[in-house]
Amino acid sequence: MQTILVIEDEEDIAELVAFNLKRNNFNVELSPDGLAGLAAARSLLPDLIVLDLMMPGMDGVSVFKELQRESTTRSIPVIMLTARGQTEDRIAGLEIGADDYMTKPFSPKELMLRIKNLLKRSAPATSGAELTCGPFRFIKNALKFYVNGEDVDLTATEFKLMLYLCERRNVVQERHDLLMEVMGYSGDVHSRTLDTHMKRLRRKLGECADVLETVRGIGYKVSMTTEKNSKV
Repeated sequence: MQTILVIEDEEDIAELVAFNLKRNNFNVELSPDGLAGLAAARSLLPDLIVLDLMMPGMDGVSVFKELQRESTTRSIPVIMLTARGQTEDRIAGLEIGADDYMTKPFSPKELMLRIKNLLKRSAPATSGAELTCGPFRFIKNALKFYVNGEDVDLTATEFKLMLYLCERRNVVQERHDLLMEVMGYSGDVHSRTLDTHMKRLRRKLGECADVLETVRGIGYKVSMTTEKNSKV
């Protein structure tokens, strides 16, 4: 059973999330505040974290930043859960590195779907252990990514997006397809979420960022004019 850590100070919400997770055959651990949640994440190394942002003492943003600093926890997928519903708050949460974001009140059914989709994106690939695409190298089973031989930390969502585009290099991928096939969203309502992930990807690609092209009104593509590709 996969383990989900829920860091949430509102007891009724924590219990609601835990109830639905258990119904979906997940093992659940609850932490009532940021400090306890950070300690639990370090000791349990859960498969996914549901993290509330607005908590007394150590807030969710501070918890997330600590998780990102440590090699053992930085790759754990995180869904941020908060009462803040403004678009700017959602984008800010994604820009610091979260994989997904939900606002209260939320549909438990939708949260379960988001969790399952994110776990699926984070699962090790079973076909083709490695892919090399120009300056980029992917080790799929470990979700490791290299640019010109340098290790670059990507979230599970960023890794899957970049891999999907590189496997289809030089071909424009429509926004709808990226949202559906990579991120598990059924519509275009999360288009800005996709844009935020792409913005973060470009920052991490550094001097190679220009290969990740925006095709206005359609989607994105990885452009390779001269490349050496190999699959293992």
